[in-house]
Amino acid sequence: MGRNTFNMADDPDLYADNYEFQVPIFVLCENEPKHHPKESKELTFTFVTQGIESAIAQAKAAAGEKEVTVIGGASTAQQCLKAEVVDELQIDLMPVLLWAGLKLFEHIGENQIELEKLSVREVGERTSILFRIVK
Repeated sequence: MGRNTFNMADDPDLYADNYEFQVPIFVLCENEPKHHPKESKELTFTFVTQGIESAIAQAKAAAGEKEVTVIGGASTAQQCLKAEVVDELQIDLMPVLLWAGLKLFEHIGENQIELEKLSVREVGERTSILFRIVK
């Protein structure tokens, strides 16, 4: 999980009993928060300051044979794509155009990344597009 996504909760302690993913969460960040959020038996937080490769390696070790899901915004997606640590990319679109923010596909390196569309799903106003990264 990217730090900005983690910070979206007004009260991070609410994650423990209310977050849809009750699994170990590895938060990519430059600095650990002053207050470690409340955890549950299933949901734990590890704040990773050593970069995306370390966060992914720790998440894979914790997941064992299960899949690892990365949740975040443009910066987290850019780091994953640039480090080539993801197999799929899901982009969720909402019918709102913002005047500022990070560009999703900026800072991903010089190499072309080929995507294969796997599915398109509409849930309410959101459109989710799932791509496989062709390697």
